Amino acid sequence: MGMTARNRVWTIIWTSLSVLFAIVLIYPLLWMVGAAFKTNEEIFVNHHIIPSGKWVWDSFARGWKGVGRNTFSTFLLNSVKVAAPSVVFTIISTTLTAYGFARFRFMGRKVLFFIMIGMLMLPNAVIMVPTFILFKELGWLNSYKPLIIPTAFAVNSFLIYMMIQFMRSIPRDFDESATIDGCNSFQTLFHIIVPMCMPAMLSCGLFEFMWKWNDYFNAMLYVNSAKKFTVTLGLRASFDSSTGVMWNQVMAMSFISILPCIIVFFSLQKYFVEGLAAGGLKG
Repeated sequence: MGMTARNRVWTIIWTSLSVLFAIVLIYPLLWMVGAAFKTNEEIFVNHHIIPSGKWVWDSFARGWKGVGRNTFSTFLLNSVKVAAPSVVFTIISTTLTAYGFARFRFMGRKVLFFIMIGMLMLPNAVIMVPTFILFKELGWLNSYKPLIIPTAFAVNSFLIYMMIQFMRSIPRDFDESATIDGCNSFQTLFHIIVPMCMPAMLSCGLFEFMWKWNDYFNAMLYVNSAKKFTVTLGLRASFDSSTGVMWNQVMAMSFISILPCIIVFFSLQKYFVEGLAAGGLKG
């Protein structure tokens, strides 16, 4: 067998495995869509994607009515209110913090960097009690402040680390050229570093958007008013119905709730891959 024929065989094998793996990953999503058109009874007996019995066409319309007086559009809008400013604050604070670590030498820099890396190994549940007490004393309960304001202070060590790695991959020659041209540190950041770091910044924004959009535990901890429920809390509230859980409606709204994440991810997929790849070039 020649080299060309052997390469063709391996290409076919890897392509087939990739397609199979993709089918395995996408099957739950397809099943969720199919379940939205099944009756409650059929969902638990028919494991195929396409309904075999009666098709239910009003699951999306009924599910959109939400819980009580609050429609599902309210929950979507609330999630946007939390996710949008969190993304903006995260990108700004993470970029500024990473720039300080990547480009400046100052006393305690290594200690702070070590603490930041250590925070990566600290479970979020460990700080839940003290942060809850803090936000309670500040009077921030039953509001979005505990979900949004901390993002303005670069609290995510993983995103900071990723941005530091990306900035370290940018040659310092650009900084030196900017300095010769009369730029100070902030001008160098905004005119030189930020445009070159755009893939990494968008990757950070994508991570933060998905985390905030899918966050259930923190939203449950700090928000208790139904009219302020995010998507995750709105879906959870549908389980508390006194008339029983309509699983086809839950599946329909679950699909609607993940659509923004899918759209945002595929829109920024190119920059997301570039950001992760470039961030891992230099340690």
